[in-house]
Amino acid sequence: MAVADIQLLLPLFVSFLLMFRGYSSLSSEGHFVEHVAFFVFGDSLYDPGNNNYINTTTDFQANFWPYGISYFHPPSGRFSDGRLIPDFIAEYAGLPLIPTYLDPRNNEFVYGANFASGGAGALVESHAGFAVDLKTQLQYFGDLEKHFRQNLGDSKTDQLLSDAVYLFSCGGNDYLSPVGNNDSVLYPYTHQQYVSMVIGNMTDVFKGIHEKGGRKIGITTVVPLACWPSIRAGRPGNTCNEELDIISSLHNQQLSKKLQELEKQLEGFMYALFDLNTEVSKRMKNPSKYGFKIGDSACCGSGPFGGIYSCGGKRGVEEFYLCDNISDYFFFDSNHNTEVASRQFAELFWNGESSVTAPYNLKTLFQGTD
Repeated sequence: MAVADIQLLLPLFVSFLLMFRGYSSLSSEGHFVEHVAFFVFGDSLYDPGNNNYINTTTDFQANFWPYGISYFHPPSGRFSDGRLIPDFIAEYAGLPLIPTYLDPRNNEFVYGANFASGGAGALVESHAGFAVDLKTQLQYFGDLEKHFRQNLGDSKTDQLLSDAVYLFSCGGNDYLSPVGNNDSVLYPYTHQQYVSMVIGNMTDVFKGIHEKGGRKIGITTVVPLACWPSIRAGRPGNTCNEELDIISSLHNQQLSKKLQELEKQLEGFMYALFDLNTEVSKRMKNPSKYGFKIGDSACCGSGPFGGIYSCGGKRGVEEFYLCDNISDYFFFDSNHNTEVASRQFAELFWNGESSVTAPYNLKTLFQGTD
């Protein structure tokens, strides 16, 4: 057979293979690769740069130096010196970096999509107008589902969405936004009522994923916000915020309980709950055990503990300092951890024991329980 004939038949051959191999795709080397798609939702802990493409302020962006300095050149918009937890999870799952959904250059999402937005909350009111809230992220996912059905057909789309893993980081902004450096500002709600609203909105999104065919969810507990550098720097005596501690604990308790309920209520529902709160607390209190020298102050910023959110000099405070060795620090800026910490967390999320990630870890979700 002539080379020209082969070239003519190659597209038909590719289509044939795709038809019978589900949602396989060509790797950069031209090999067909089976994979599980990966969809990411949440806030700045997961945002790969979606906020670069919305009308917001630099308070909710990180697309300037020194963000990304350890890995991304130019900065991608990630709130870190480098990669985030989902970036490492994708690597462990044999996937490329998951594309930023709002980046107009991205139109191929067969490996998944990242919808996360810095500042986002489960409540629409959390940083309203400055971030893409969780329910809107679900709407974007719905748009993508329609795209899949048009391009892959119903059968392959159903399989893709059923096999996929859905990763979440949400809740922190719902408590930082109203509480911040002030105490008792949730009126007229009690702590319990307010947390119930946040968990309720998150539950609606989990159910929305399930209705579209999603079955496997990974999520983290809310981090120990009470002693965040940004919180301590703004309080008298640089103390921790006790109300944030109470409300974060309530959130994590309710989240765990709700996930157990959903596992019983929703057909095929599986989840991996990573205790990020405990793992962050350990590194803040005993940094040297985890390879850090400083656990309570930021590498980049200004003021006490580096707690003034001035990293990069574009958020109203131009002067800031940048540490000499980023890997010595747990915190990169006053609200976000370093790439080194993200890698540690991703490893625990991926392959952690049940005391850390339960009832499954992400490796099990990606590989299946059969």
